Amino acid sequence: MGKNFRETLNQQLQNPKFKTEWDALEPEFQIIKAMIDGRKEKNITQKELADLTGMTQADISRIETGNSNPSIQTLQRLAAGLGMRVKLEFVPLSSNK
Repeated sequence: MGKNFRETLNQQLQNPKFKTEWDALEPEFQIIKAMIDGRKEKNITQKELADLTGMTQADISRIETGNSNPSIQTLQRLAAGLGMRVKLEFVPLSSNK
């Protein structure tokens, strides 16, 4: 039986170069997860979120698949459409995650 995603990821994270690249993408992953979780919580589709924000469904899809680099203003529109607000913070780098 083959490895599942988590097992494969954990194995790949042992490679320092891979881990560095993975960690660099963490903020993007957090945004994607927040959007998808927010839509699920509200029980709305990408199209419905697009209608609430004045964006297109294609724009929502590109952001959720990581194929777009949304501005802070766009993130604020998305958050408002989900009944939320954006909160950004700078946190100290640490060697233990």
